[in-house]
Amino acid sequence: MLPHPGFYKEEDIVFSVTSMPCRQITSVTEYRFEDIRPDDRVLDIGANVGGFCIRAARKSGHVTAVEPVTTRPLLENIHANRVSVQVIEGALGDGKPAAISWDDCRVLSPTYPLQELVTMSGGCDFLKCDCEGAEWLINPRELEDIRRIEMEIHLPPISGPPDPALLAYISQWYDFEIERKPCHDILGVMGVLHAKRKQTR
Repeated sequence: MLPHPGFYKEEDIVFSVTSMPCRQITSVTEYRFEDIRPDDRVLDIGANVGGFCIRAARKSGHVTAVEPVTTRPLLENIHANRVSVQVIEGALGDGKPAAISWDDCRVLSPTYPLQELVTMSGGCDFLKCDCEGAEWLINPRELEDIRRIEMEIHLPPISGPPDPALLAYISQWYDFEIERKPCHDILGVMGVLHAKRKQTR
């Protein structure tokens, strides 16, 4: 049952029909999240209109979505699907306001370092991150308590150059692969990182 005619159904999720000059991402087939645990604290950075966080909230009751541009339809979709998701209107960054662009949408947004977003969320066990190059601003030590990572990795011209320290940290502490799907064979996208923290004694 749809809330009202301004919504449509995709699989078993309801999304609002919102006119915006930017893409509204509802399908998240590039991400793996079948191993989200009921007690996982899930942090979705770059939530767009909720394709990932709504699905995650059906597995865990501790989900936070971070989104600077499409916050209004994100909130509508969370409400329409009757899931519990905390929303932070902002972006991953260095703590200073930044001009954020997504297609033809542009906003001046507050930004937060990853550790601050983790604190605001009450912790993070499972990180999904798609932030158009801002992932290279992550301090590797900020990943210390995160068990699982699903992250779209960007290259120039979308982002600055990759941070070797971040990649080295992930290589040392996580079992991972970078999957390059046809939908990501576009200029400026390396692929999607699937990473699980190694068991340590």
